[in-house]
Amino acid sequence: MFRLFALCAATIVALTVAASAETLVERGSYLVNAVMGCDGCHTPRPGGVFDMSKRFSGGSQVWDEKAYTVRGANITSDPETGIGSWSEADIKRALTEGVRPNGIPLAPQMPFAFYKILTPRDLDAVAAYIKSIAPVRNQVPPPVYKAEMHAELIPDGEKPIAEKALRDPVKRGFYLATIAHCMECHARRPDGTQDYVNWNGKGGYIFKGPFGEVAARNISSHKTAGIGGWSDAEIKRALTQGIGRDGRAFKLPMARQVYFSKMTDDDVDAIVAWVRTIPPIE
Repeated sequence: MFRLFALCAATIVALTVAASAETLVERGSYLVNAVMGCDGCHTPRPGGVFDMSKRFSGGSQVWDEKAYTVRGANITSDPETGIGSWSEADIKRALTEGVRPNGIPLAPQMPFAFYKILTPRDLDAVAAYIKSIAPVRNQVPPPVYKAEMHAELIPDGEKPIAEKALRDPVKRGFYLATIAHCMECHARRPDGTQDYVNWNGKGGYIFKGPFGEVAARNISSHKTAGIGGWSDAEIKRALTQGIGRDGRAFKLPMARQVYFSKMTDDDVDAIVAWVRTIPPIE
């Protein structure tokens, strides 16, 4: 009994030491590169392939919407064309409030509503990592606003989640899926309206781009219309390998295995546990 207790205690100490050894920049790198998928908007990808030599320098992705026309911004530490002059407080405000240092709002194409749930430590970590990004000089045309900016808040994600809540796999899965802004696509009505209450997980919006036309899938727990009939292994394969139940590879924007394949097994399992709780909707 004593030896078992000693073994358990040693394991707990080892885990605690490992967690404390992770720096803010390392944690921020994990969140940005494995969960949040910031490359998707901020790294140029001519011909659909990321140009990692200009990583996070923005410019090539353009969203021409009714309310705005914006491009992926340069978020490197270049002081003139990037955000090198921003403080960590400026970055955190942009991430969670959608406001630039000069007070001008960001378009909701930047999913700041999904980042309000970030724990204080994770918010610090993301800001620290972004500040560490090497400068890349790349002038991106400024945004054009055609209407007042507005972003719908995420139910149960309107404020930072408590660290202790992340011990619960389902709550951690919700947390990770929120900062991965999954419902930005899967809770979008066919007309483009975001509906995180009545359309949560239903999908149906048609995305158009160099990849062709792709419909956001129903990821609710509905047995036939959704993925309620999928096994845990099939959901995990979809997330980490970008392969559907029928064996076909996903196209953009759901081909996110480049990010999710870098997640820890525990975090992927947590997302699967959360997906199982999405009420069925046909």
